[in-house]
Amino acid sequence: MWVFGYGSLVWKVDFPIDYKIIGRIKGYYRRFYQHSTDHRGTPENPGRVVTLVPSDDPEACVWGVAYKIHDDDVSHVIDHLDYREKGGYRRKQVTFYPKDANVNPFDITIYVGTSDNFQYAGEADLDSIALQVYSSVGPSGSNIEYVCNLAKAMREIAPDVQDDHLFELERKVLDLVHTKMGDL
Repeated sequence: MWVFGYGSLVWKVDFPIDYKIIGRIKGYYRRFYQHSTDHRGTPENPGRVVTLVPSDDPEACVWGVAYKIHDDDVSHVIDHLDYREKGGYRRKQVTFYPKDANVNPFDITIYVGTSDNFQYAGEADLDSIALQVYSSVGPSGSNIEYVCNLAKAMREIAPDVQDDHLFELERKVLDLVHTKMGDL
């Protein structure tokens, strides 16, 4: 079994893996359109985390990490991820395209928060999302940390890839942090 990390799984793997491969899936965009009331926010003050949004462009892609799960760990990892991603995410199979052209594409499991789930926040302008991220903290930490860790990890694993939505949101969130620190 293979699992695709495109959000916190890029930088926070909390299950056993055999190895990992950098690459992408096609036909989606990574967007901060999912509320988080159990990890990066609360029911009273939900955070924003990423989900995958289908694209009309079959060549649109989301870069991330494929994790190979050992056969003996599959059941445990599925149970763990089903619980971790309980906030509106569902499992789906897609094709993964490794960065290494010598490795053939293969099927992989992704967790997607579709637009019909109870935590789906939907589209909003990046200024509004940044303000929500800035003001949200949950049991797993601040929403700011989530955005910044994901942006940093994506720059490290795919330095030639420009993820405008992620990097512009990071910039706006950090602008808010610096503005608020200047107000002190």
